[in-house]
Amino acid sequence: MSTDTQTSSLTVALIGNPNTGKSTLFNAISGVHQKTGNYPGVTVEKKHGTFEHQGQSIELIDLPGTYSLAPRSPDEMITVDVLLGRNAFEACPDAVLVILDASNLERNLYLVSQVLELGLPTLLTLNMGDVAQGRGITIDVAELSKRLEIPVVEIQANKGKGLEKLKTELTKLGQTPAVEYASPFPDAFQSELAELEKSLVAQDVKLPSFLIERLLLDTSGYLETELHAAGSEFHEQLIQARDRLKSAGVPVPAVEAMSRYGWVTSVLDGIVTREKNRPVTFSDKLDKVLTNRWSGSIAFLLIMLVVFQSIFSDHLAGKLMGWIEAAFGALKDGVSSVLAEGPLESLLVDGVIAGVGGVLVFLPQICILFFFIALLEDCGYMARAAYLMDKLFSKIGLSGKSFIPLLSSFACAIPGVMAARVIENRRDRLITILVAPLMSCSARLPVYLIMIGAFMPKYEFLGGWLSSHSITMFSMYMLGIVTAVLVAWLLKSTILKGPTPPFVMELPSYKLPSIKTVSIQVAGRAWAFIRRAGTLIFAASIIVWAISYYPRDQEKVEGPYSAELEQITLGLVTKSVSSAERELLKDRQSVIEQEIAGKYLRNSLLGQSGQFIEPVVKPLGWDWRIGCATIASFPAREVIISTLGVIYDLGGDVDEESDSLRERLQDATWDDSDEKVYNIPVALSIMVFFALCAQCAATLAVIKRETNSWRWPIFTFCYMTTLAYVGAFITYQGASWFLAA
Repeated sequence: MSTDTQTSSLTVALIGNPNTGKSTLFNAISGVHQKTGNYPGVTVEKKHGTFEHQGQSIELIDLPGTYSLAPRSPDEMITVDVLLGRNAFEACPDAVLVILDASNLERNLYLVSQVLELGLPTLLTLNMGDVAQGRGITIDVAELSKRLEIPVVEIQANKGKGLEKLKTELTKLGQTPAVEYASPFPDAFQSELAELEKSLVAQDVKLPSFLIERLLLDTSGYLETELHAAGSEFHEQLIQARDRLKSAGVPVPAVEAMSRYGWVTSVLDGIVTREKNRPVTFSDKLDKVLTNRWSGSIAFLLIMLVVFQSIFSDHLAGKLMGWIEAAFGALKDGVSSVLAEGPLESLLVDGVIAGVGGVLVFLPQICILFFFIALLEDCGYMARAAYLMDKLFSKIGLSGKSFIPLLSSFACAIPGVMAARVIENRRDRLITILVAPLMSCSARLPVYLIMIGAFMPKYEFLGGWLSSHSITMFSMYMLGIVTAVLVAWLLKSTILKGPTPPFVMELPSYKLPSIKTVSIQVAGRAWAFIRRAGTLIFAASIIVWAISYYPRDQEKVEGPYSAELEQITLGLVTKSVSSAERELLKDRQSVIEQEIAGKYLRNSLLGQSGQFIEPVVKPLGWDWRIGCATIASFPAREVIISTLGVIYDLGGDVDEESDSLRERLQDATWDDSDEKVYNIPVALSIMVFFALCAQCAATLAVIKRETNSWRWPIFTFCYMTTLAYVGAFITYQGASWFLAA
């Protein structure tokens, strides 16, 4: 513990099993005084919260929920390293706060037995005592504290009960010596452990006793590799020690479960009492409906319908998105009116404001989605949803926990990628993140709408209830789903090969969600999106603006129009011109300005790039204009619509509903002939490309943040772009052959 002249400070690590209310407690104590980030090299998020109590500053380190301190991956190793003070990016905690589910003490105390071995002052907090009472469970808290020789505090985190007493006990931890903990392992195991410690000391290898114990128990070999533990000689010593223990009737690693649960049983003897006839709780009754194969599936679909209706609703998300668009539109107009036309004005209006606005417009959808996810998690339903979907997802090597992130991606891949944090298994989490962008998000919708509306013939079936347009749209969504399934299976079979993890998840009791906890989680996710995704999209937008603005040969582009523009300007200020003539002059001025903007874009680096890649995209049925618009849409897919509007001299204010853009696309011809550029095969090719491509810089930025490496966003961009190109090529060539046959 460190001190200064004003207040003393204490660092406390918060740890507990999943579904014990750890996040609720962390948010309740630290409130808005939180900071989040990622540990370098892993996907684990680190969360810090601070508060002051009785003149003492306490920093909480919220460690990931875990059932034990037996690391099997770099992500899990982080928790052990932090608790042992071995993490270079985290201060060693002065004490440990363990949160327990009062209704399931036997399972929770297994982790406590490991924490006590670390030799740190420890405080236990019993949460959800009301749930335990409802199940007919009574706990003698005073006797439990006396038997363990450490303080135990009862709380209800979601209602804020007992938090003041907990804070008071936390302030005392700095002066509380660690309890001498008697190992639960049999003498034979402890003897082998002592010999291994002597061997490492002789080889000048310094490791905490807890890690040497874990080396002996870890038969997977992960820890030996991770810790670089003394080479082949020590490896042989481990094997021999395990063989001797097996002969002595102390098999590794089964001895740990036997020893620790034996310790738990002795600790709880006479402390926990249960009613003989366990009462049927509200959770039990609800689970009969919500986990049933049929009624549970119906309930799940209805809940998801409410969630996604809220995300796409014009009355909620739509209005909020409209307000954001209007605000950025007003900001653009304001900046344009203040600054003279030129590079600075264009950079701010077309680059910065348009780029940032294009990202922030999705913020309402993201906030609404994470509000529902946090709400469903906090009330206990999310575990039931994962349970229902596990059977389906296990067929492609994933677990049911992947379902919600993938479902979320239909609104936007960004919250879908972020929602993958609920998946503990690192391989499953990574695979889910890598395939989430294949779900057809709302940004792809404008591309589908304009191509289907302009080029796909409309046929109606079943009395108008079904049409070829809706079938085409449905096919684009199904293309993403089927491709995601195949890619997930391929990744699971190759570079991320590993067994399908058993679906083990405790179904927590239902409880009223904490509005404070939900609000903090939504605010945290929203800020993470703005801060991290926004910075990359900001940079990408400026780059795209620069290559679409320069080179700027004003005389070459505007010269042919200068005389006519002077006549129009003169006509607009002449009082004798009638109002009808004035409107005609304004219309002509607008047409000229749009033609000038189109010429600037065609002569820009972006336009030249489109012409440069035309030989590459021509096999897809595309000309240089489509290639140019595709390059411009890298920051966000929907940018292709406004870019096509500028290229075809209609300005950047067109959208997927614009009749003028549809007509201009239908009339477009190749530069060297009168042959039409767009037809059914080309429209299908464009839609397939955008259904499979990774044209979203914000999503790639979030993948980098969640995986803590540029390797995976680069991999995502490369494999999705390759898939998109191959898919578009097969679609165009196949459709052209079919229509010609």
